[in-house]
Amino acid sequence: MPGMHRNRVKGGAATASGTEAGAGREIGGKPEDSAPGNRDVESIAPENMNEGSTASENMNGGSTAPESMMNGGSTAPESMNGGSTAPQNGGREKAAASGGASGPRISRQRMFQLAAAVLFNGYAAGFHKGKIFTGKSKAVCVPVLNCYSCPGALGACPIGALQTALGGIKHHFPFYVLGMLMLFGIVLGRVICGLLCPFGLVQDLLHKIPLPKWKVPRKIDKPARYIKYAVLAVLVILLPAFAVTESGVTPPYFCQYICPAGTLEGGIPLLLADSGLRQVAGALFQWKLAVLAAVLLASVVIHRPFCRYLCPLGAFYSLFNRFSFYQMNLDSSRCVGCGQCEKVCPMAVEVTRDCNGPECIRCGKCKEVCPVQAISCGFVRREGKA
Repeated sequence: MPGMHRNRVKGGAATASGTEAGAGREIGGKPEDSAPGNRDVESIAPENMNEGSTASENMNGGSTAPESMMNGGSTAPESMNGGSTAPQNGGREKAAASGGASGPRISRQRMFQLAAAVLFNGYAAGFHKGKIFTGKSKAVCVPVLNCYSCPGALGACPIGALQTALGGIKHHFPFYVLGMLMLFGIVLGRVICGLLCPFGLVQDLLHKIPLPKWKVPRKIDKPARYIKYAVLAVLVILLPAFAVTESGVTPPYFCQYICPAGTLEGGIPLLLADSGLRQVAGALFQWKLAVLAAVLLASVVIHRPFCRYLCPLGAFYSLFNRFSFYQMNLDSSRCVGCGQCEKVCPMAVEVTRDCNGPECIRCGKCKEVCPVQAISCGFVRREGKA
């Protein structure tokens, strides 16, 4: 079909009717050339329809039917959708965003939390024997709230160690414990709460239970957050340091009367493994169980209630949050003000106003949902950016 070949080479793909005469003139303007060309164009029209060669394809790339076939061009199903692959691409993008065929994947935060829980409580034999690990590593404070009495604990809880040092017979100033806490606070800040704390992991998992959630009113939430600072000051520091007892040794008040992490990680496993302990457990343990139950139930409807309102270790680290080496960063020039970051924040932080405030636990949820990637996090570089 010489006429058709010349039409395609010189004029591009065959399109709608009315182009035959123009095609003949474009080749050379000879009448005898246009007639065969017209017949050839008409003869291949069904072929074009079957191959999906449409006007939209010509506009998008100007490709001819043979070129489309050589390049893996459009097919009949595509032509039925108008020759456009955008709906298909959009479907693939939505599938990728929702997990696609690969299914749900574990988040970066969850991987850090699980790894930290195993690392800090790696003495598996302790759970089986019902005995506390007493190796040399027990003299080293871990950065998280992790009960010394947990059968699997390989290190010491910094809050328990601080109370023990302050409440001992000689009431030594806890240089070592405070030094370790300040080091953790300056380097990491409350990212310890968001990525490393085992009890934080427990609260996160409980909040996934599909039950109605409760958003604490701001007029209650904001003043209630100061309770944890009172717990730190009174139960962890002042009472152990200044309370007077007959023996001269003051008890670790927070650990003894409040700490739900200690009850869950230490008290319950030890009682389950030792029948003798179960027989002597009395009203104090019942009280601790009640505190634990209240925190766990609250965690189902409120995101991280213990971290928000009661944790003294979180209160201490929050003092360093603005100055720690690990920081959040919000690029205000890219932010579109959609508010998605604040909707997913487990600590109800006003991310767009103060992403490095004392309540931010650097869990990274805001970064994950930001549609324009305006939020970043990491260790501060020399030029002062995170």
